[in-house]
Amino acid sequence: MNNTIDTTRLSLMLNDLRLPAIKEIWPKFAERSDQEGWPAARFLAAIAEHEIYERGRRRIERHLKEARLMPGKTLENFDFEAVPMVSKAQVMALCAGDVWLDKGANLILFGPPGGGKSHLCSAIGLALLEKGYRVLFTRTSDLVQKLQVARRELALEAAINRLDNFDLLILDSC
Repeated sequence: MNNTIDTTRLSLMLNDLRLPAIKEIWPKFAERSDQEGWPAARFLAAIAEHEIYERGRRRIERHLKEARLMPGKTLENFDFEAVPMVSKAQVMALCAGDVWLDKGANLILFGPPGGGKSHLCSAIGLALLEKGYRVLFTRTSDLVQKLQVARRELALEAAINRLDNFDLLILDSC
């Protein structure tokens, strides 16, 4: 029985199956598996687990890029003491997202300039994105302009359908 494999062919098959993480790590895991005498099922589980983790990481990375959230605006660096009318408990409940987003409810933050509304919206968006929700943060005027252009180009329906892909639209009046 020949135990050699064609690594080039295996690489092509992993490309065809769209398994980039497995393609990258299988030699290292195979070597370790051989050294430690892993059963085939353990080897397969280890590389599959790695692929799942990497897909999740890449998904969050991709969604974070498309969300266009304000950089550095997180719940950890939001000063709840500076804005006493904002309840930290309520914000944390909003960050769960499981009730109000599923019902299609709206959240409106209003107050004077400099009160932290944009920071808080971006932080809530980030928390929801990390839970698997798709988020888009945009200025209201930018969205209106994009929709007007789409309407002029007879592509309004497609533009609205793209917005429908998001679980949460954060419209900031900046």
